[in-house]
Amino acid sequence: MIDVPRELAESQEKFNGAAGRAFVSGLPELAAGFLDRWGLRLDGPSMYGVCALVLPVVRRRDGTPAVLKLQLLDEESEGEPAALRTWDGDGAVRLLDHDPATGALLLERLDTSRTLADVADAREAVLVIARLLARLTAHPAPAGLRRLGDKARSLLERTPRALDRVPGPETRRLLADCAAAVREVAGEPGDRLLHWDLHYGNVLAADRAPWLAIDPKPLAGDPGFELLPALGNRFDAGETLWRFDAMTDVLGLERGRARAWTLGRVLQNCVWQIEEGHPVAEEHLEIARRLRG
Repeated sequence: MIDVPRELAESQEKFNGAAGRAFVSGLPELAAGFLDRWGLRLDGPSMYGVCALVLPVVRRRDGTPAVLKLQLLDEESEGEPAALRTWDGDGAVRLLDHDPATGALLLERLDTSRTLADVADAREAVLVIARLLARLTAHPAPAGLRRLGDKARSLLERTPRALDRVPGPETRRLLADCAAAVREVAGEPGDRLLHWDLHYGNVLAADRAPWLAIDPKPLAGDPGFELLPALGNRFDAGETLWRFDAMTDVLGLERGRARAWTLGRVLQNCVWQIEEGHPVAEEHLEIARRLRG
C-alpha cells in the first residue's frame, strides 16, 4: 500500500485544484506501476514536499537504495531531468531514470535526516550554498529550459499594476527601485544553468559528498539570480551584506550585476505576493533596503 500524506493532498488542492486532486487520487496506481516497471521495492515510509510524493525504494536487481519521486508535471518540474543530467551528480543528486510522460524520477538516495538547515553555524551554511552554486552554475544551460530574460520582461510588465495595489509610499519606492535595477541588466540575462530554489532545506547530506542539492526548478540565466534564497531563509538582517559579499566572492560574480539580479528576485517574490492578495514579506523588503544601501 502507498501512503499519500494528508499534507500533500492539501497542498495539491490549494495550489492545483482539480488537477491536484486527480494527481493525488492517481498516486497509488502510478506508484505501483513504476515499482513494477523499474524493478523496485518499497523501503520505508512515504516522504513529501509541497509538490511531490517521494518513496524510498531499493532496486531489486542489485539492492541499490534510491527514491522514486512522483510529481505533477508543470513548467517548474519539466526541466528537472535535463538539469540533473547536465550536472550528472556534480553538486546535485544523481538522476537514475526518468519517465517523460509523467515526470516521474528515480534518484539516488541521500540522507534526508540531515539537511543544511540543521547546521548551527549559519555562516558556514551560507558558504556551503555558495560552493554548490559555483559548481552548478559553471554549466551552460541545456536547450529548452525557461529563460531568465523572458521572466524579467514579464516581471517588468506586471510591476506597474502590482505597485498600484501597494498602500505604503516607502514600499512602492523601494519596489520601483528594484524594477529600475532589473531594467539595467535585463538585456544581458545570462546563459548558465540555475537551480533557482537553493535554500538550506534543499541541500542534503550524502555518502559520496558532504552536501548535494535537490529539487531544482531550472532556469537559464545569470548566477546573480540565485542568491536570494540564502539571504531570505534563516533571515538575519544584520547578516544580509555579509552573506551577499561571501556568495559573490565564492561565485566570482560582479557585485553590481549580482545586486541588480538579487533585487529582481526580491521584486519577483513581492509581485507574486501582491498578485495573490498577500502583504509583501518584510524580510524581502529589508534585504532590498540593505542591498540598495
